[in-house]
Amino acid sequence: MTKDADLLVSVIIPTFNRWPMVGEAVDSVLAQAAAGHELIVVDDGSTDETRRRLRDCGARLTVLTQSRRGVAAARNAGVRHASGNYLAFLDSDDLWRPGKLERQLDFMESNPRAKICQTDEIWIRNGVRVNPRHKHRKPSGDIFRASLELCLVSPSAVMMRRELFERVGGFDESLPVCEDYDLWLRISKDTEIPLIPEALVTRRGGHADQLSRSTWGFDRFRVTSIANLIEAGLDAEKAGWALEAMAKKVTILAQGFRKRGNETMALEYEERLRRARSCVARVKDVTNPFRPA
Repeated sequence: MTKDADLLVSVIIPTFNRWPMVGEAVDSVLAQAAAGHELIVVDDGSTDETRRRLRDCGARLTVLTQSRRGVAAARNAGVRHASGNYLAFLDSDDLWRPGKLERQLDFMESNPRAKICQTDEIWIRNGVRVNPRHKHRKPSGDIFRASLELCLVSPSAVMMRRELFERVGGFDESLPVCEDYDLWLRISKDTEIPLIPEALVTRRGGHADQLSRSTWGFDRFRVTSIANLIEAGLDAEKAGWALEAMAKKVTILAQGFRKRGNETMALEYEERLRRARSCVARVKDVTNPFRPA
């Protein structure tokens, strides 16, 4: 592997009240054999001993602190402070397995046209290894259509070129959850995401403070993400796929809101879908070769 300084990887770990788990995540990065990487941990307003214990690690990592702003803002803050041409993220409840960083660097160097890649992973829930369901298995390459249904990229498994992250605008800080789903859609709409089929990440779930337990109704935020994507502009085929996925999610959400007597929210999501349909119809009309002049 080339040891040139311009291959520096900036590794970013966002955390909030995760000691000692974040300490284990830090150790899994520091144990990587790959040369030329820096580690930035962004403490998002922790009130436990996280900040003090991280600073005990000394010069082996940089600790940034901010008031509680959420995981998207924490990751973006880490990127702004980073100096690497490559970016890699690790959630504070996950672990990297030995060789993860080196394997991805080798892949990116050997495939200069690749802008991003991810590895496979092992899932641990409540201390027990579990197998992901078929729908959660990671595809490789052009994954945009499959990714509209649910998130198929793990932040902890990704390495990307910094220029790609900056081009798409980073994580959307207005999203409290599904910020990763949103970013991968914005990337995958015109960029392939190759999979290195080696389990080089351990994802740990089931603990009480897991982010996926913090907020109900993830599809509310996925609908927002898809709507934003449609409004920003997609080609006719991808716009059609996006609208189809959005319609399914809105139908389920509206039914749920009405079941709970919340007609206002049901109508709000149906209005979002109506606007998205109008936008897609305009795209298809413009690209129709038989459209009257």
